[in-house]
Amino acid sequence: MVLGLSHITLVVRNLDRMEEILSKLFGARKIYDSGDEIFSLSGERFFLVGAGVESIWIATMEGDPLPTQTHNHIAFRIADADYDDYVSRVGDLGLTCREGRSRVEGEGRSIYFYDDDNHLFELHTGALNDRLTRYAQTPTTV
Repeated sequence: MVLGLSHITLVVRNLDRMEEILSKLFGARKIYDSGDEIFSLSGERFFLVGAGVESIWIATMEGDPLPTQTHNHIAFRIADADYDDYVSRVGDLGLTCREGRSRVEGEGRSIYFYDDDNHLFELHTGALNDRLTRYAQTPTTV
């Protein structure tokens, strides 16, 4: 039986740059740095994003970036009141924003952006239950 999400690993060219993105944007706390030691495939760092039992373990490993940008992504939930603050943070880090998809009223707002290694992230103000509730209402063409 699957107990939940263990961790997310992102392969990046520059561990320092990804640490800057994770800490300044998500408030990530670095909990491990392999330094000169190699226990896995390459140098790596571990971070926690969020608080308590809801924390998400993100591992970063040195390596070649993704060759292209796709819509495969990792979405983090944010409060709607924090939306504009996160738009500013993304811009301050010089990250490439991607135009969001069309949305129907009630499913939340999203900020999509790429890191330097073509990983797509989403900051989303809604939750699964919000979306399911909205989709169960009278269908609306987007």
